[in-house]
Amino acid sequence: MGEWVKINRFEDIESWKEARLLVADVYKLSCCNDRGFNGQIQRAAISVMSNIAEGFERGSNREFTQYLIIARGSAAEVKSLAYAGMDIGYISTDAFRTVFGRCTKIIGLLNGFISFLKKSDRKK
Repeated sequence: MGEWVKINRFEDIESWKEARLLVADVYKLSCCNDRGFNGQIQRAAISVMSNIAEGFERGSNREFTQYLIIARGSAAEVKSLAYAGMDIGYISTDAFRTVFGRCTKIIGLLNGFISFLKKSDRKK
């Protein structure tokens, strides 16, 4: 089993780093004139990144886990919106694959982190 490494800053969390890249990926998609769609997918992507950071700063495993679950839901929302965007011609197949792959990776990282936190006793 891997060695425990204490995380002192949310910027060191792998899922947050990936979420930051997701935000950049999603903002690059904003080429259509549908401001409603653009805003929704952008807000969902930012929510992933922001909830990881906010949960970390809360200090307890219980609260952090809740925020990670919200972040995971937001990543699923981005995936769903990416499908819709591709289906209606807003997003190319290549862009869809990039966003979908990044969301899938984030969800996997979050699932592992949630499982770990539920078993540990991190206190700030």
